[in-house]
Amino acid sequence: LVETVATGLNQPWSVEALPDGAYIVSEKGGTMRLIRGGTVSEPIRGVPEVSTTGQGGLLDIALAPDFSTSRTLYFTYSARGDGGSGTAVAKARLSADGTALEDTTRLFLMNRLTPRGQHFGSRIAIAADGSLFFGIGDRGEGPRAQDPRDHAGAILHINPDGSPHAGNPFLGTSDGLAEVWSKGHRNPQGLTIDKDGTLISVEHGARGGDEINTPQPGKNYGWPLVSFGRHYSGAEFDLGSAAKGFEPPLYYWDPSIAPGAIAVYHGAMFPEWDGNLIVAALKYQLVARLERDESGAVVSEERLFDGEYGRIRDVVVAPDGALLLLTDDADGSLLRVSRSTTTD
Repeated sequence: LVETVATGLNQPWSVEALPDGAYIVSEKGGTMRLIRGGTVSEPIRGVPEVSTTGQGGLLDIALAPDFSTSRTLYFTYSARGDGGSGTAVAKARLSADGTALEDTTRLFLMNRLTPRGQHFGSRIAIAADGSLFFGIGDRGEGPRAQDPRDHAGAILHINPDGSPHAGNPFLGTSDGLAEVWSKGHRNPQGLTIDKDGTLISVEHGARGGDEINTPQPGKNYGWPLVSFGRHYSGAEFDLGSAAKGFEPPLYYWDPSIAPGAIAVYHGAMFPEWDGNLIVAALKYQLVARLERDESGAVVSEERLFDGEYGRIRDVVVAPDGALLLLTDDADGSLLRVSRSTTTD
């Protein structure tokens, strides 16, 4: 059963369910709104200025693990600076009445800003210790994904205060930036952590080669040297689809589905989906449900809602086990997918 929770959202990018039953949504143009009882609020005050060039804008929102008491949330956005714009991470407190962000603080801004408008990433996944993983794409400059001294084309890992996490592979070395966790990512727009602590990303390929990866510290995932797709020009990749020193994907799509987000299903609504990966897709306007075996390998794919609701930007498992979907449109919607109570 698919219900429309709210409409009239302008290119919504991220949704989170709040403990009181409301939803908080980011819109790419730079606004956050609350949805309560199907009513969309006025813009929440206190959001910093965002750069809306190309794919940039206000992007992901993630609630702190103690949000119910602290009201703390994190968000990513594209920020302007010398040389162009780049992906930033900020922390703020949602006011008690939900109308404003308070004590908004930027925790991180990527190095090497560029006027290019592509591949900002950038979902946030919060680890059990409260630290933040997030992805940044190659910013349309592929070779940057292979440079460990560049935040582009990487999964990054920081503490809640913005400092590099102690577990990062380059911390205390001159081999790479202290915030870098893994490299060789083209545009990781989905990121989540399974209940066993496994980090899982989904990222856009070029012509084919969309990938699901399980990013490990210090490992390289190949872009732009290795891919199962092709360049937009039709050319093959320098090292083909696999090469020594580069990690293979857990799963890939060719042709591309343009993945926007990923979730791991653990919920009461659809117990038969436990452990499945749920991927939102933009290009093919669907939700992919991927079953895994005991080793974690993907063994089957089911495509849901193919073309029925438009481009799907975000997918989240709600506290009751329903799926929350955002449609990427100038008149976007928040949808709720639950188990139908009727039988055929």
